[in-house]
Amino acid sequence: MAACPECGYDFSSLDRRQILRALTSLADEQRRLLESVSADQLRAHPRPGSWSALEYGCHVRDVLRFQRDRVLRAQAEDGPWFGSMRRDERAVEERYNGQDPRAVAGQLAAAARQLAATLSGLDEAGWLRAGVYPWPTREVRTVEWIGQRTAHELAHHLFDCRRLLAVGEPG
Repeated sequence: MAACPECGYDFSSLDRRQILRALTSLADEQRRLLESVSADQLRAHPRPGSWSALEYGCHVRDVLRFQRDRVLRAQAEDGPWFGSMRRDERAVEERYNGQDPRAVAGQLAAAARQLAATLSGLDEAGWLRAGVYPWPTREVRTVEWIGQRTAHELAHHLFDCRRLLAVGEPG
């Protein structure tokens, strides 16, 4: 696969060390963004039909948590079926846009460190363990693919946040 046509990030070529670095460095960038922009700007919806930058931050935090759980399940079970994280429902149920941006920033960075630590402890066989992943199509995916895909989620939603905040800036 080539780079993502929208954000330009090429996640499919990441090796395992690059996955670990990407998870923590991209999460740190997202953390800094959430800590440096006003809560009002983070909660704004300048693009119709899009989440706010804060909602994207909450989503990324939860993606990191879900992916860690999936990695652990893949280590413990043979061929687990990973359920959907119900991203849109979760955003409403957990009131993403009402959460404290600084708390979300810290939680996001901590979740990235936890996932990276979990992945860094795997041997070759652990990276190759697999489960049935629900998105974009239901397909058997390895832990390595989950790591690559998660790095893309971070990069893509950081791109989304920067684009949203640029739209909201005065000319």
